[in-house]
Amino acid sequence: MENSGSFTIRPPRGAKKKRKIVGRGPGSRLQKTSGRGHKGQKSRSGGGVRPGFEGGQMPLYRRIARRGFSNHPFKVVNVPVNLEILQKKYSDGETVSLETLKEKRLVKKRVTHVKILSGGDFTRKLTFTVPLVSAAAKVKIEKAGGTVAATEVKE
Repeated sequence: MENSGSFTIRPPRGAKKKRKIVGRGPGSRLQKTSGRGHKGQKSRSGGGVRPGFEGGQMPLYRRIARRGFSNHPFKVVNVPVNLEILQKKYSDGETVSLETLKEKRLVKKRVTHVKILSGGDFTRKLTFTVPLVSAAAKVKIEKAGGTVAATEVKE
């Protein structure tokens, strides 16, 4: 293969930065204290504190437990949705499910668990197929003529 010479290998723009030269007089902008401020431990040669040092306060890495079980990876977060929002976004006869809530952008796409709460006025005839509905919300839905199908009612 013949070398045409039209290509030159260069580092990407911004990859080669010029070294900051400090302490070279008033014209250099980094004179006198050389960008280190005035006095103190961090201004001295070899000064500074180790990573994680919090000024003598018990550091975070020593405050938190190092053993034991955390349930955090398995924690289920139910996103609350009030009836007043559904009143505005849904019309009579529609079905409220996780998919339709995502389509109408009432919850984000990555949400997996929602709970319908009783906040606000509600007069629509809707069918609910959402896993969690509060007891007060169920009363309001059934009073308006709607139905709550195959869900778990929780306080």
